[in-house]
Amino acid sequence: MAAVRRILFRGMARAALGVALAAASLVAVTVTASPPAAAGINGLAQKPYMGWSSWSLESTNYPGLGNENWLTEQHIMQQTDVLAAKLKSHGYDYINVDAGWTDGTGDENGRPVALASRFPHGMKYVGDYVHSKGLKFGLYLAVGLDPKVYNDGNTPIYGAPQCHTKDVVYSDLRKTNGWDGAYKMDFGNPCSQLYLNSIADELASWGADFLKVDGVGPGSFKGGDNYDNTADVAAWGQALKQTGRPIELTLSWALAHPQAGVWKQYSNGWRIDTDVECYCNTLVTWNNSIKQRWNDVVQWIPDAGPGHWNNLDSLDVGNAEMDGITDAERQSYMTLWAISAAPLYSGDDLTKLDSYGLSLLTNDEVIAVDQAGNPAKPVNQNSNQQVWYAKDADGSYTVALFNLGTDPARVTANWNDLGIVGPGNVRDLWQHNNLGSANGSFSATLPAHGSRLLRIAPQAHINGPSMPVNVHGTSASSSTVSLAWDASAVHGGKVAWYDIYTGSKKAASVRGTAGTVSGLKPSTSYQFTVVARDSANRASASSKKITVTTPKTGGPTGYEAEAAGNTLGPGSDIANCGGCSGGKKAGNLGGSGFLRYNNVTVDKAGTYLMNVAYVDGDSSRLAIVTVNNTPFTCRCPARTTTTGTTRRTPWCRCSCRPGSTPSRSATRIPATTSRTSTRSPCNTWVPAGPTGGDHQ
Repeated sequence: MAAVRRILFRGMARAALGVALAAASLVAVTVTASPPAAAGINGLAQKPYMGWSSWSLESTNYPGLGNENWLTEQHIMQQTDVLAAKLKSHGYDYINVDAGWTDGTGDENGRPVALASRFPHGMKYVGDYVHSKGLKFGLYLAVGLDPKVYNDGNTPIYGAPQCHTKDVVYSDLRKTNGWDGAYKMDFGNPCSQLYLNSIADELASWGADFLKVDGVGPGSFKGGDNYDNTADVAAWGQALKQTGRPIELTLSWALAHPQAGVWKQYSNGWRIDTDVECYCNTLVTWNNSIKQRWNDVVQWIPDAGPGHWNNLDSLDVGNAEMDGITDAERQSYMTLWAISAAPLYSGDDLTKLDSYGLSLLTNDEVIAVDQAGNPAKPVNQNSNQQVWYAKDADGSYTVALFNLGTDPARVTANWNDLGIVGPGNVRDLWQHNNLGSANGSFSATLPAHGSRLLRIAPQAHINGPSMPVNVHGTSASSSTVSLAWDASAVHGGKVAWYDIYTGSKKAASVRGTAGTVSGLKPSTSYQFTVVARDSANRASASSKKITVTTPKTGGPTGYEAEAAGNTLGPGSDIANCGGCSGGKKAGNLGGSGFLRYNNVTVDKAGTYLMNVAYVDGDSSRLAIVTVNNTPFTCRCPARTTTTGTTRRTPWCRCSCRPGSTPSRSATRIPATTSRTSTRSPCNTWVPAGPTGGDHQ
């Protein structure tokens, strides 16, 4: 669980937390790419891969399936036959064998061997069969050295007579990976690279086209030096490359975002989350793991691109009874995967696809969205009714409407949130149906957990820059407000500068996508808009207005989570924290545990910016902040980096609006996300932070 270090109410003196949901534009989702990385090590994965994987069928308790004993040569060949016959023509071409094909014992050189009871003809035989159908063959390994091949350090490394297993690990045999199931390898010794090279050569000799390396850290719910497998990932990337065979490399699971640059440089993709499977009597459930991906993928959106993709895990939408979710949920499930440009790989029993499941998996318009490799982002995530969008290369927009609530609800895409000017032609991609022209917005009433996937083509050609979108406040003082927004586009050119307006008055001009307006009055509400201009001084349409209220003179005011006047819910506590302001933190927030700031006020009604400092940010989290009984969502991205003992703490940036009179209120931050998996611990997190940080 996570801990709140300090709370800083931007623009709030004697603060009021959780005062009414702020304007959507002020809580707009902001995503920031990780530091630039090399363009991938192998030149593969120019598009997200498509295919099938075995783990969902191994992990379920569905009658007739379940546990790794399902994984056999015969079953893999059956799935291969169906994929080739029904799905290959739509782009599905990978057959990936997950955990269970080897028990880790290895040959005389510590290289994995197939379990003869499950794969009597060996893995090359299976690979050859897959290739005979015009498909590609994938395998699975866990990170680290399996203790079964250690043999008191005396196992010789193939092709390296000077090396033995004692040379590839640390002398204290420290454990690593998501299950503490392997010895951590020491890549300061060249024998470690030679060992992985020998395994990679073996996989290549079997015809492997894909490798999933599992239990990788930081991630896999592990952190700290023993679980830092960045060197392993680099070595695996090099090992596969030196084989001369094109082999895609995917990493698992719940990888830490601060290391995204490493993942991008040496692999072709990474699992952004825990297993999608429920480890129950079906393959998945909506609440167990599917729905959290709408939150957890957001921080990773800028990191996806040719050569490396955000992996959301198996796509189990092919059989309603086996999948354990409704038809509406099945469509939403695949819609999110497609608009995220995630690999599309089924985990279903392909021999038992129902007609609706087959229609989902073979919808070529939806598949084209995925294969375009242009991941969408949410307008905001203030509520369960969400709009996600991406501007396409041809000037059209891919727009998804989601109702993540438990009751039917109406969802509206507003053109000024997307950057569309004038009317647009709307097409429903799931139904292959043109819906006609819409001007200003498009709305649909969706069932619980339902969705629509649209293509919107603006009718008017825009001369000049596109409208700036996602304008949001980032900080405020008694005399300044800082803003940021998404870059505008100019057909055949580029934006020269942006003008920021307060009301009708131009207040600032900037070259980039962020700026600060100064000379403002304290305790005053301002409306801001942004206009983009190109080198010919052509102006875009004005952005959507946002409102920010400056704090009183001397603000913003900081509040410590551990202050004596606060209230802690059952199970939460105050603990020491060497990197925290005041040396303390409020921890164990989650479940019944919460943190409440009492007797917090503002002098004037308005919309205020608020920053929450937190620790433990290996992946993004959401906090529910309640002000005067009105909740809103605050996103806490993972931006913490750890170097030695120095940690930079990330911030959740939110906005809140008190009532029409000066307000005295309380704040409660409860848990919003839970994760369950029999392959990993069951954890509840409220805002989380860097793996290896101060977990509670």
